[in-house]
Amino acid sequence: MCRNITALRGLEPAATTEEIEAGARQYVKKITGVQKTSAATEEAFERAVAIIAQASAEVIAELPPRKTPPKTEPPIRRLRREGKIA
Repeated sequence: MCRNITALRGLEPAATTEEIEAGARQYVKKITGVQKTSAATEEAFERAVAIIAQASAEVIAELPPRKTPPKTEPPIRRLRREGKIA
């Protein structure tokens, strides 16, 4: 499941809050099937993203360092490096 979510543990520099939230958002989109929120889904969707982002940040911080960095760069980081987003 969620093959498009990039590993964030072991990045140098460490994963940002923005990168962790983007991963959480992708996960929530995948498991709910909601690609674009509506008035009926936005509150629950955003609450789920916040909870998952918080849990993700905690587990990344608590796990021991990786022996090797992730094989792929997070999309936000890659787009910034390529100058496609600020």
